[in-house]
Amino acid sequence: MSYFANLPGNPAIRRILVIKWSAMGDVIIATALFEDIARAFPGRELHLDTQPAWQALFDHDPRFQRILTVDWRDRRQRLTQMATWLRQVRAQHYDLVIDLQCNDRSRLLLGLLQISGAAIRYRLGNRRQLPYNIAPAELPKPAHILARSRVALEAGGITATTPRPVLHIPGLHQTRARELQTAHSLTPGRYAVFLPGCNASGYLKRWGSERYAVLAQRLHEDGLERIVLIGGADEIEDCQRIARACGDWLVNLCGQTAILDLPPLCADARCIVANDTGTAHLAAATPTPMLVLCGPTDPRRVKPLGDNVITLQADLPCINCYRKHCSHQTCMSMLTPARVYQRLHQHLADPPAPDTGPVGTWAPGSGLFGGLNRW
Repeated sequence: MSYFANLPGNPAIRRILVIKWSAMGDVIIATALFEDIARAFPGRELHLDTQPAWQALFDHDPRFQRILTVDWRDRRQRLTQMATWLRQVRAQHYDLVIDLQCNDRSRLLLGLLQISGAAIRYRLGNRRQLPYNIAPAELPKPAHILARSRVALEAGGITATTPRPVLHIPGLHQTRARELQTAHSLTPGRYAVFLPGCNASGYLKRWGSERYAVLAQRLHEDGLERIVLIGGADEIEDCQRIARACGDWLVNLCGQTAILDLPPLCADARCIVANDTGTAHLAAATPTPMLVLCGPTDPRRVKPLGDNVITLQADLPCINCYRKHCSHQTCMSMLTPARVYQRLHQHLADPPAPDTGPVGTWAPGSGLFGGLNRW
């Protein structure tokens, strides 16, 4: 078996299934790959298999003619879920499946299709094992999920070069973003967006409300008219604490935005500061400069796409531990507001450059937005 093929050049491939479940951040990253796939197969029929929670991201996406969803969260319903998935996929008679999930479940399901007599002829994955017959020789390690997926696509002759997420924002959400800008006096280029939360189960990835409040004060002193907080239900308390520590120039939109309101709001911002969270990947669909603060997670694996995005991480033996609980959270406390400000200052002043090593020390410099440089 060669494991390589020129899939776009095969006219027999007319209907294609792309599988991507996972967390929101991973799905947003995969939208760059969706763009590569759509460009490689013009005039073919593309279907997306994703989680119900992410269906709204693609309901108006012209790249996909159908969205398939099965909610995999309830393990007690696993047999029912598998039967539903097999029934949906069998009915579509796909010529090619591109498995961007590549976990035990997706391999099992594709294997069950194969042994049941409904095998999809071309099965692209990221490793040379059943059920895949298109796959790369090896994957880079450690590597960002995008790099690993690109290698897999290239085994099928699919050129993968899209540099950042690609989302199709309906007019409804663009209008909503403009209304929020008007209501809160958000002048394009004169406000920053903070994404200070994350899923409650990953609380170690949070930089902390007190530090965000100090950074907000500094950026406002430097000339930014507004600092905007965006988040969901898990971030409400953190955002309220930040708002209480700041003046009326801080705009707390936590819990007031739909998921697709974020890209147009972020597109007009001067900069974005975020934790390692799914909404940071959503914001990366825009070219706005963004700084992502990493502690227990590896920037090489979790960095949002785009050369407008940089990461900052402390230099500690225990970084990238991926723990759920920690007694000290030193990886975040070492990222002082002064250090974060300095890195953001460099990012906005200089052309994009690769991340380099551990955090440096802060020293006074010129104001980020032309204001006084006090701390």
